[in-house]
Amino acid sequence: MRFIYGKQDMRTIERAQENCFLLTNALGGYASVMGGYAVPRCDQGILVAAVKAPNVRINMVHRMQESLTVGDKTLWLSTQQFADGTAAEDGFKHLASFVYDGLPVWTYDVLGVRLTRRMVMAQEKNTTAVLYSIENQSGKDVALNIKPFLKFVPREDVLASKKDFAYNDGIITSGDYTLYVRTGAQMEAIEPVWQLLSYSEDAKDGRTDEGLAAAVCQIVKSVKSGETVSFEVSFSMESAAVDGQALIDAHYARQEKLLAEAGLSDPMARQLVLAADAYIARRDSTNGKTILAGYPLFSDWGRDTMISLPGCTLSTGRYEDAKSILRTFLAYEKDGLVPNLFPEGEAKPMYNTVDAALLLIDAVWQYHRRSGDDAFVVEAWPVMQSIIANYKKGTHHSISMDTDGLIRAGGGLDQVTWMDVCVNGILPTPRHGKPVEINAYWYNALKIMEQFSAITGCDGSDYAALAEQVKASFLEKFYIAHKGYLKDVISGTKSDEQIRCNQIWAVSMPFGMLSPEQERSVVDTVRRHLYTPCGLRTLSPEDPEYHPHYGGPMVERDMAYHQGTTWVFPMGAYYMAYLKTHGDEAKAYVRSQLDALEPMLREGCAGQLPEIYEGDFPTESKGCFGQAWSVGEILRVFEAIEKE
Repeated sequence: MRFIYGKQDMRTIERAQENCFLLTNALGGYASVMGGYAVPRCDQGILVAAVKAPNVRINMVHRMQESLTVGDKTLWLSTQQFADGTAAEDGFKHLASFVYDGLPVWTYDVLGVRLTRRMVMAQEKNTTAVLYSIENQSGKDVALNIKPFLKFVPREDVLASKKDFAYNDGIITSGDYTLYVRTGAQMEAIEPVWQLLSYSEDAKDGRTDEGLAAAVCQIVKSVKSGETVSFEVSFSMESAAVDGQALIDAHYARQEKLLAEAGLSDPMARQLVLAADAYIARRDSTNGKTILAGYPLFSDWGRDTMISLPGCTLSTGRYEDAKSILRTFLAYEKDGLVPNLFPEGEAKPMYNTVDAALLLIDAVWQYHRRSGDDAFVVEAWPVMQSIIANYKKGTHHSISMDTDGLIRAGGGLDQVTWMDVCVNGILPTPRHGKPVEINAYWYNALKIMEQFSAITGCDGSDYAALAEQVKASFLEKFYIAHKGYLKDVISGTKSDEQIRCNQIWAVSMPFGMLSPEQERSVVDTVRRHLYTPCGLRTLSPEDPEYHPHYGGPMVERDMAYHQGTTWVFPMGAYYMAYLKTHGDEAKAYVRSQLDALEPMLREGCAGQLPEIYEGDFPTESKGCFGQAWSVGEILRVFEAIEKE
């Protein structure tokens, strides 16, 4: 898809900072600035390099200040607000269009000069190239002045105090890091220029609202009247020469290959195929592939990976990537659990999740269903057996099977489902006990093991018998017949009968326990209480604990995070459940509902789906502007519509 933003979209400096783009390099590194060419967030940048893939990310080149001199007039092309009273750069006023069609392209038409700027990242390298074309019909000589502003700090950090940068012949060093700057224009050292930037988007969420950046060199390109010139500026952590146009050609060729592998025809589905690619990266510590949960805030986590994997890799035909990711988790299984957080440096993996291991079994099933790879099932079988055995006898974080066959989990301050917030010792969504989706995953895993036993030559009767016990207990204890929906958790507290989105997974999983009538009743309840065109609310607005607004300091955000905030990713399960329960006409209906995605893809980060929206009025994306499980779960819906 092609996303076009013009002057009508950037009437003010605030509007010019509403929409961004995302480029990634398959290492966890990225480039992202706003359409108006501003950085209102500290974690945005022209080159955010993954010095250790995928999570050790350093904001190298934060922004580029650009001005154009035409005769005796100088005007800004970049846009930026400052925190020290310095007048804002207002380049958005001179921007004719910002277009994103897989790569960002800016066009300026001013005073007889037409300037275009394109940007691309190299795959599996920490390299960004910026390509310029200047057509000078002004009747005067012109000059473009570019100053790269640097930080050389971890992605999430502000630069709070001045530091030393050394420049020598296109090489910039500071501390442990070296940046290579190459260009066909004139480049020279300058006395350090420091700016105190305003981070207006961070301020909305209570984060630090200002930070420093420094320029130690400038790049100047002069263009005589009547000339048209092209040149590029590249930033890299490697010393090798960079060919920006070759990177652009390779980028689009790779996109065509990804689209061919996916085999989806719907324009929005094809856009999501490309969006999914942003999250698949290499992990140095495991020498395999992983899935980053979201940009720019998140790392790769077990739960998010297992939820994202079917859509981001299997719906897109990337079976080898899926297998690489699954093998990593299979290798790190311990006491029936798989990591929610992988090791970095000397740190050990963290296993604080009840759902990731059960979803791993489902992911193997989803992989086998599409690939027919029996050998991989045999390879994964011992680990899957260990998961089931440990859940039965009990493992860490109070995870164990009760005498009724149902799984209970959590205790103390442990939050081991996806609603996992703990704020200053307060659990806004305490779900200790028997969570509904965990037991849906448990039954689904048991049925998969029963099916896989035929492939492995093992006796699956114990899995089948336990599954029947789980089903009977689940129907007896979770389904509220007179209300027509499922309890969210069995804990003996008032939260048990809260209407939450977690019950939708009891309908959408491949193997379910409910009757067709019960499934439809659950879907209808979710529709009435939780559905918005942008996602599912996490709590019914009729509940006294409902929080309609998300924003402010972290404590306020966390108190709302799972208490009514609208999440995009459960919408995938909702639509899958709707397709399952509403017959032959459901595909046309669901596809018509998916039209709401188009403005979602345009708002926030062009071509991506975000993490969350507010509960009452889900119009402005919040949290991560690009979220893997949001993209992956909606991709599964498109796959179901087109291929099943």
